[in-house]
Amino acid sequence: MAPLYAFAGDTPAVHESAFIAPSASVIGKAALAENSSAFYGVSVRADTAAITVGAGTNLQDNVVLHADPGFPCTVGARVSVGHSAVVHGCTVEDDCLIGMSATILNGAVIGAGSLIAAGAVVLEGTRIPPRSLVAGVPAKVRRELSDAEFAGVQQNAAHYQELARAHKELHG
Repeated sequence: MAPLYAFAGDTPAVHESAFIAPSASVIGKAALAENSSAFYGVSVRADTAAITVGAGTNLQDNVVLHADPGFPCTVGARVSVGHSAVVHGCTVEDDCLIGMSATILNGAVIGAGSLIAAGAVVLEGTRIPPRSLVAGVPAKVRRELSDAEFAGVQQNAAHYQELARAHKELHG
């Protein structure tokens, strides 16, 4: 049984094809779409506002998704959220890669096809244009992603969909 918890009358909605690791927690008004995954130690805590995770998106080990009142958390389709990243009250559009230990704060919008480097901190209210390479503390747009880099972002998401299927089989 998946670690799903109702909170204040809201029960998570998880597509039957999604993989939720036994040590992950999905709480409250959270929705995870088809072929999405929440790997080991992930926390999707929708106790104060909604969290939506798109189709084919992977939340790698120890990722935290949270939202604040007035700041729902929306992660688009085919997004890879790297190990130990914090995605908080923001919007991540489709086909992005959020690097390991990156932090994205309330009200930020990450444009489709962008790559947020490991350890970057995207400050509150920041708007990142599509297909941007973003790095630093605070995070800044460094340049546009090349076609090869964007293909790598897409390959990472596809690879994690395969891993999620294998882990789902492992846990029955």
